[in-house]
Amino acid sequence: MGKVTGFMEYNRLTEANLPVVERVKNYKEFVLHLSDDQAKQQGARCMDCGIPFCTSGCPVNNIIPDFNDLVYQQDWQSAIDVLHSTNNFPEFTGRICPAPCEAACTLNINADAVGIKSIEHAIVDKAWENDWVTPQIASHKTGKKVAIVGSGPAGLAAAQQLARVGHTVVVLEKNSRIGGLLRYGIPDFKMEKTHIDRRMKQMQAEGVEFRVNQHVGENVKVDDLLADFDAVVLAAGAEQPRDLPVAGRDLAGVMYAMDFLTPQNQVVAGDNVANQVLATNKHVVVIGGGDTGSDCVGTSNRHGALSVTQFELMPQPPVHEDKQLVWPNWPLKMRTSSSHEEGANRDWSITTKELIGENGKVVGLKGTKVTWQDGKMQEVPGTEFTIKADLVLLAMGFVSPLQKLLDAFAVEKDNRGNAKASTEGVDSYKTSKAKVFAAGDVRRGQSLVVWAIREGRQAAQAVDTFLMGSSTLPR
Repeated sequence: MGKVTGFMEYNRLTEANLPVVERVKNYKEFVLHLSDDQAKQQGARCMDCGIPFCTSGCPVNNIIPDFNDLVYQQDWQSAIDVLHSTNNFPEFTGRICPAPCEAACTLNINADAVGIKSIEHAIVDKAWENDWVTPQIASHKTGKKVAIVGSGPAGLAAAQQLARVGHTVVVLEKNSRIGGLLRYGIPDFKMEKTHIDRRMKQMQAEGVEFRVNQHVGENVKVDDLLADFDAVVLAAGAEQPRDLPVAGRDLAGVMYAMDFLTPQNQVVAGDNVANQVLATNKHVVVIGGGDTGSDCVGTSNRHGALSVTQFELMPQPPVHEDKQLVWPNWPLKMRTSSSHEEGANRDWSITTKELIGENGKVVGLKGTKVTWQDGKMQEVPGTEFTIKADLVLLAMGFVSPLQKLLDAFAVEKDNRGNAKASTEGVDSYKTSKAKVFAAGDVRRGQSLVVWAIREGRQAAQAVDTFLMGSSTLPR
């Protein structure tokens, strides 16, 4: 694939970013996709490696060597066809996926992996620029109706697949705009929401109906859905955040990350948001070292925070992984996001002991260093400290879907509170409730956008089989 000797001739080229001083002044994307020549050179680095572990490392099993080669040949239209054959929304994954495919790249064993994500980004952007992304309208209607509860990546993927084989599909979203956490959780500087809007137009042309402000279990009755539709897919995500049970948790200025991020996305979209909490001129502490914490860092810097500190409970990972030990699996290693580069103090092995308040508002955080032995956390004596904190953002992940929705459908749950449904066999993605399916984070727990797309596609195939007895959709 690519050029036979390309991996020896060319170095990996990382996508360019706008300067920090420029990009923190707004909420626009700042990653610049590769030029045609740059993408060609990166495609040339793809090896004829025999077994493309990148494809199995990718949750949607993108046919990566093929589209790398097509970009090397500058056959961009064929490249987007190959990319779309496995991934409904490469403009999402090309921007926000952590790229497990690159970790699994054969070249990554002893060199820099092929820049697969940057190539994907370039392919899909060129496809939209050239009007190659067009509706795929079903040739006939089946007469079957499917409701999708939730409009995140799992719900959108399931909806598009089911519409393309002729089912009538209605997507129900509890918020005022479509997109789920793609819309409300991911800051615009990582992914502008125009990408969602234009996919919606494509899907509407394909026959998908979107209904907003539809809160199933509240203003939409479950019994009505089950009566009106031949199948229901739960794709509502895992929205229950992990809490921090320490003294001072109830102080003003201590809040979940999503309660901080979502209003900012709404403001960028032009919505009027009352009493938005801003980080402007505040000392911000972010608790949690993952992607959501990173998004809080980037948003706080754009607000004009005085300082941003991010704490992680787990130890600091190594800068470089032991590739011979972990390849082709996803490695634990030090990762610095673009938001961190914009300014943040980071520390690891930190636990919060207490949140300090004055007049009902948080003014500081008391913490201490910890060590981990045999999987158990122990505080390190003599390492307690106190720092200023006018705003504390809890970004420690999500523990489960909202239980109220699952209870409304009376579906069986697993031991983590997710909707229980297998991904294998004739009953794949089926819940314990007749004709109710579950896909994405509502079934598997907090995960990646690319996993949600995979599950949405596979659930669509399962629903189509359930409705029609067989399916032509890919598994």
